[in-house]
Amino acid sequence: MARTGPGSAAKRTLVWLGVVFALLALLLGGGSLWSNASWAPKLALDLEGGTQMILAPEVQGSSEEITPEQLDQAVEIIRQRVDGSGVAEAEISTQSGQNVIVALPGIPEPETRELIQASAQMEFRPVLFGGPGLAPAAETPTPEDQLPTPSAEPTGASDPNWITPELLQEFESTDCTSPEALEPAVEPAPADQPMVACEPDTQGKYILGPVEVRGTEIESADYGMARSAQGQTLNEWVVNIDFNDEGTETFREVTERLFAIGPGDPRNQFAIVLDGVIVSAPTTNAVIPDGRPQISGSFTEESAAALAEQLKYGALPISFEIQSEQQISATLGADQLRLGLIAGVIGLVLVAVYSLFQYRMLGLVTIASLVVAGVLTYLAICILGWTENYRLSLAGVAGLIVAIGQTADSFIVYFERIRDELRDGRGLVPAVENGWRRAKRTVLASKAMNLLAAVVLYFVAVGNVRGFAFTLGLTAIADLVVVFLFTHPVMRLLAMTRFFGEGHRWSGLDPSRLGVLPLYRGAGRVRHKPVERPAVELRGRNKAAAGEAERRMTIAERRLAEQQKAVEEQKTVSAQARGTKEGDNR
Repeated sequence: MARTGPGSAAKRTLVWLGVVFALLALLLGGGSLWSNASWAPKLALDLEGGTQMILAPEVQGSSEEITPEQLDQAVEIIRQRVDGSGVAEAEISTQSGQNVIVALPGIPEPETRELIQASAQMEFRPVLFGGPGLAPAAETPTPEDQLPTPSAEPTGASDPNWITPELLQEFESTDCTSPEALEPAVEPAPADQPMVACEPDTQGKYILGPVEVRGTEIESADYGMARSAQGQTLNEWVVNIDFNDEGTETFREVTERLFAIGPGDPRNQFAIVLDGVIVSAPTTNAVIPDGRPQISGSFTEESAAALAEQLKYGALPISFEIQSEQQISATLGADQLRLGLIAGVIGLVLVAVYSLFQYRMLGLVTIASLVVAGVLTYLAICILGWTENYRLSLAGVAGLIVAIGQTADSFIVYFERIRDELRDGRGLVPAVENGWRRAKRTVLASKAMNLLAAVVLYFVAVGNVRGFAFTLGLTAIADLVVVFLFTHPVMRLLAMTRFFGEGHRWSGLDPSRLGVLPLYRGAGRVRHKPVERPAVELRGRNKAAAGEAERRMTIAERRLAEQQKAVEEQKTVSAQARGTKEGDNR
């Protein structure tokens, strides 16, 4: 059976890298032929321009003025709607505390316009079937096995006769683990009809009855620590709701009916629905006659505050009317993009010049690796623009420029490990293998820190900064792919060539530059070994090599060399003393 050497393994790895590139190119090419994919990345608002809409808020069924806090909350909801992926680079802000300005890249789709203008509909609906944790993939009996076939017209909001075969089919086909199922609904379900909805926290799905209480009937909502019947504070966060008079009466009737159903039945629950997505689905543990229910559960302070904010915002549903709409040019324009690209080219040239100066022909591996990483990143950005609506902003371009230095750093670590192995007297082939084992850990640790920083920055930042963090993390992943699938295999192949294997003066692995001395082996051949420390006085080229080796000593090696030198000097002094004494004796 033939033995597989490092050369064959390196060639197979390069073939797999070619397969990855081919698949990405075929995916993007197919998307450009049969979908709306493009071979050019999508640009954000600051580079491409787009559409600016000025929205005037309107309160449905109320003459109250909108407070700045409510307007800020509405801005946040719009941001979540149009910027669900987090990298669409939409700009949303308020104007004079009265209007909302929405700037979107390109020309928005009609569905996006409807989503922006629609008011946030908060509703309280009774649960007919389902429950927390009931995910689509769970192996549970189908609703048909548990619920009767509708036999009559439903007489109440909790009547199981609302569940028709069509509704059951929609329930079973809904996948609450997919992000699409958790996006806000463009068109709310009819208030007098049942619906299927998902709860993001549990990825559960429910069949809900008609609306019984609306968000407009909430006067206020807050959160705090629960209290016992004796007034003692308990170690549990709760959310408190205060209904108006109409909501108090309606909610009392609802809790009377749900409480009579009893615990253990899904119909004992009611669901709080916002934009077609379930915010919470608590059970009914008592009749609430005063319109002041308290929602308890496994809340943290942050989750309780978030739910209270959603309920408070649902008390005043805001819709928006588009007052004006106009096309805007790129805020930064072609000049700034051109300057950014020039800065990237300058950075790439400087890295290439340094690599060639420091590593000679070995620097070509660095340049080729950067090119491969750039192509891989470009394809990924184009595919993400097609599938996830990712748009490249100037901040994203800055992330790509910063990544040039970080990517080159991985190659430098690898090359220096190889050169250290050569200084220890190993041949190039074992030096490449041993150097890779040592460099791999360093590269993985470095890229893990880069990814962690990018993820943290992405989740704590907003706007263009998220685009910077996204490209930074994307290039870190591309760097790992290139180092493992391109740089290391190429080095394994180059190590078996005569030019690099014999340490040509232009290879970057010249023994004389690495502090390795040539020793005569006979028959006109030489081998190399590390310079012995402390360095001896040499002439010409060997003296330079010894100086290089001495310069690279660690503190411990330097101390050991000094101790050895002191011992040798002591031996010399003792020998001289013995010689003098013997002369005197004679």
